[in-house]
Amino acid sequence: MGAQERVQRYLDDLVDSGQETGLQVAAYVRGRPVVDAAAGTADPSTGRPVDHRTLFHSWSTGKGLSATVIHVLAERKLLDYGAPVADYWPEFAAEGKHRVTVAHVLTHSAGVPQAPDGLTVADLADWDGMCARVAALPLLWEPGTATGYHALTFGYILGEVVRRTTGRSIAEVLREDVAEPLGIADELFFGVPAAYHDRLARLEDGTWPDALAARHPDSLFFRAAPPALQAGAALGNRPDYLSADVPCAATMTAHAAARLYAALTRDVDGVRLVPAERLAALTAVATAEVDLVLGAAIPKCLGYFRGLAEFGGRPGAFGSKGSGGSFACADPAGDLAIAFTHNRMAAPPHDLAARIAGHVRDALAGRR
Repeated sequence: MGAQERVQRYLDDLVDSGQETGLQVAAYVRGRPVVDAAAGTADPSTGRPVDHRTLFHSWSTGKGLSATVIHVLAERKLLDYGAPVADYWPEFAAEGKHRVTVAHVLTHSAGVPQAPDGLTVADLADWDGMCARVAALPLLWEPGTATGYHALTFGYILGEVVRRTTGRSIAEVLREDVAEPLGIADELFFGVPAAYHDRLARLEDGTWPDALAARHPDSLFFRAAPPALQAGAALGNRPDYLSADVPCAATMTAHAAARLYAALTRDVDGVRLVPAERLAALTAVATAEVDLVLGAAIPKCLGYFRGLAEFGGRPGAFGSKGSGGSFACADPAGDLAIAFTHNRMAAPPHDLAARIAGHVRDALAGRR
């Protein structure tokens, strides 16, 4: 039995046991697809099954897409990691933020993790309005002196840098400069066009709300993403939210996410997103301090987390993880890229992400 069959059987078992509703897993080895498995139900209200083209809103797994756009533009010398954000977006210098660099944003050390006050879902779709409010934020710490997850501001700051640099939205750059060359332009989105909404999986609240309820209501966690905008089925199934360009989150297939990460590490059908020299620089650990928002020590490189259990526990593996358990990553040492998307949002220890990654690695080794 090959890896595809082993992983497919595992996904079927997860659905049959009731642990998952619908899910996808994809993996690339040495730049070639080796696993593209799907199982379960995309929309329990209609019985529509998950297939390989089902789109899953995967929350902060999308931050890796935003970071990838930055690296593609940096390779073209359109921007520089060490340059102040205000060099590209002068209004951002307000409230002492003139020292915040692009690298500070990528490593969540910019000092502006807090969302603007009073945000609504409708505000998220108002790009100019959101950027004006983010530009007016004060620093909570001196840039580079601490790290704390910039849940919302990460996407808007990087997105406005991209817009000021290229004259295009970050969604357009993702599509035209990353997704189209890789042949995945209809599988990878910040804002999902209405024509694709019939392919969306419907999210469900599993154990994720319990994890949110366990956090102190006055914590920085809820300043970074206010309760009304926290990840959950109520927000993640709203058509207006899904249609908005919110580049701290994204909607995707597992296949597309795995293909993107594979193309960060090597040539995939003639496309390599960054050369080996830039890959080494962007995946070097920039900080491993306790994250002031998430409350745990998390190694971070330029725009990605490193060495998470969900990435197979390999210290050099890098990627992004979304609320509820989705993830996408690459392990350059193993020449491997993996992605997992699903619709039942769960939190550790019920989060299956690490088990999924481990099972894929074992299946590829012929151990399952």
